[in-house]
Amino acid sequence: MKTFAIPALALGAAFAAHAQAQVPTKIGVIHVQQAILSTKDGQKAAGDLQAKFAPRKAELEKQQSDITALQDQLKRGTATMSDDAKNQKMRDIDSKTTSLKRASEDFDMDVQDEEGKLMQELGGKVMKVVDKYAADNAFAVIIDVSNPQTDVLWRATAVDITADIVALYDKANPGTAGAAPAAAAPAARPTAPTARPAAPSAPPARTAPPAGTAPKKQ
Repeated sequence: MKTFAIPALALGAAFAAHAQAQVPTKIGVIHVQQAILSTKDGQKAAGDLQAKFAPRKAELEKQQSDITALQDQLKRGTATMSDDAKNQKMRDIDSKTTSLKRASEDFDMDVQDEEGKLMQELGGKVMKVVDKYAADNAFAVIIDVSNPQTDVLWRATAVDITADIVALYDKANPGTAGAAPAAAAPAARPTAPTARPAAPSAPPARTAPPAGTAPKKQ
């Protein structure tokens, strides 16, 4: 019995040391949304999103232009236009402004829906890469710093794995490897990056006629 006691104890100690060495201890950070949009799939999807909403964006910009033109006409014609003409211009401006506001809200909602689908679809694939990367490299925790609710006050660039994940994702998903990027990858920043086509800004308030030229009561 004594002959086997020392080897058994030595083997147990070696196993315990090996198990302790395998405990993950590293902490990493990733900007998940930036990673998604930086992959070739993400760049293509962002370009497709831009192209899909480009006609509606152009129509909103035209509506904005029409409102601005009416406001300019009202401003230039204040001294020469009749009260009825001024009233009509103001009614047209009000009507077009309301229409533009509703169309812009619908545009934003539709773009957000498409963005959500994009992030959900590609995000699942990116997370599979993150899971494998974390296991292979003994990470205990990986924090998503693209979430504005994550309390990360400072981080060392050495623990940022975003670029590694993008490279591994593209290697595992070479379907679009030969395609030129459809949209530039967004730069890292505290807020979440987005591929959203920008809607035209809200139209300025209409130009009211000078004092003394109040509209007639109808």
